[in-house]
Amino acid sequence: MIELDAVGKTYPGAAAPAVTSLDLVVTTGEIVALVGPSGCGKTTTLKMINRLIEPSRGTIRVAGRDIGSVPGPELRRGIGYVIQHTGLFPHRTIAENIATVPRMLGWERGTIARRIGELVELMGLDPAIGTRYPAELSGGQRQRVGVARALAADPPVLLMDEPFGAVDPILRSRLQDELLALQRRLHKTIVLVTHDIDEAIKVADRVAILNIGGVLEQYAPPGELLRAPANAFVEDFLGADRGIKRLSLIRIAEVPLEAGPVVAPGAGAAEVAEAMRRYGVDWFGVVSGSDLLGWAWGSEAPSGAGGVALRPFEVRLQGADTLRDALDTAITGRTLVAPVFDGERYLGMLTVDAISRQVIG
Repeated sequence: MIELDAVGKTYPGAAAPAVTSLDLVVTTGEIVALVGPSGCGKTTTLKMINRLIEPSRGTIRVAGRDIGSVPGPELRRGIGYVIQHTGLFPHRTIAENIATVPRMLGWERGTIARRIGELVELMGLDPAIGTRYPAELSGGQRQRVGVARALAADPPVLLMDEPFGAVDPILRSRLQDELLALQRRLHKTIVLVTHDIDEAIKVADRVAILNIGGVLEQYAPPGELLRAPANAFVEDFLGADRGIKRLSLIRIAEVPLEAGPVVAPGAGAAEVAEAMRRYGVDWFGVVSGSDLLGWAWGSEAPSGAGGVALRPFEVRLQGADTLRDALDTAITGRTLVAPVFDGERYLGMLTVDAISRQVIG
């Protein structure tokens, strides 16, 4: 969908190029994240794709068409663009903001109204929000409206420049999840600029790590980046917690579970002792059918599991959760395991050792 062929940008009077000579191919329907240190040209690269900044050299093609042959305004009307502070027009209502590009394209009023309604619903916003103004909305709402406006004319390409950088970490994570859910429905081609490598790893199908001057150091899926950094620069940029980051890419459903040190209700002392010995722990769990009833210290059951007061497992992970979630659950819990469920049905446990083997392996 997007091809950059030896693309460069040198600003007048600059001692060095902002982007030297960048080759990059973005496949239709994927999310690509551009990351790198300040001055690496990631935002410059993004803006060259829709010609907000004109390239000094090289060729950019969108859907096979050289963008240099397309008038800038016409090109931009066919590419969605989202920025960090949304860029909403403060004097226009939310409905008027969303309708900006469709009106430029001459859509009929009824068609525009239907599209606004579709997008408000798609973004999970209150239908009554259309008559309000940007200043009346929360940061998260404004960011959703910014995405809705970018999607209004149903462009095949969406460019996002630090779209979640101005919100708090909790909302940022939620908006990232919403972007992924939206992409599963819409299958847009998205190029995302971010300074946050964790965000890039979470949302992108491929990550382009740029060095100063727009030098492409590595371009690969997140798992490959974390498993095999191309050089010392990439390794340093990814950080010392590369192994932990890899855990965020692996779903619990993808790894084998262990039964754990569990016994049936009423199990005798010998059975309880054997369950604990097998896993090298001083506690045991009680399972009845597919229901994990709770756990207790071995010292509390000298005569076996019958009649022992059980403590609940506070966190109940599901297969869609990640091994990073499992590790957090294990190391912050008193039992040092992460119990896994399918709805309410107990499936098994993950230990810290089992989680670490996924990284080492």
